[in-house]
Amino acid sequence: MSRRDVFQAIADPTRRAIIGMLAAAPLNLNSVANHFKVSRPAISKHIKILTECGLVEIRQEGRERFCEARLDKLNEVSNWVEQYSAFWNMKLDALENYLDSLQHQQKTKRKSSVKKKTGRKIAVKKHK
Repeated sequence: MSRRDVFQAIADPTRRAIIGMLAAAPLNLNSVANHFKVSRPAISKHIKILTECGLVEIRQEGRERFCEARLDKLNEVSNWVEQYSAFWNMKLDALENYLDSLQHQQKTKRKSSVKKKTGRKIAVKKHK
């Protein structure tokens, strides 16, 4: 059996929801399954993938199996995203500067357009 990676776990919205639930508190398999409109075997498969990724640990208590989140594995995702943080911050700052300059240009054009329209003298006759 090949070990799955954490990126496979978070790729699926159902698995992300399961991680979110288990981050709040450990739950038994039935409690997890009851939160979803899919079959219990489908939830068991998601739990299996999360277990293989190291994000969930299952412990037996009597006849119950409890799932508990192991979120330290999400550091892999955080580290990967962090690589691109500086890149995207630079790109977004450049976009902000570009949009600011466009906005400034448009304000300047509007002001000069208003000056041209109001710059003419209009003769007003006084009524006697």
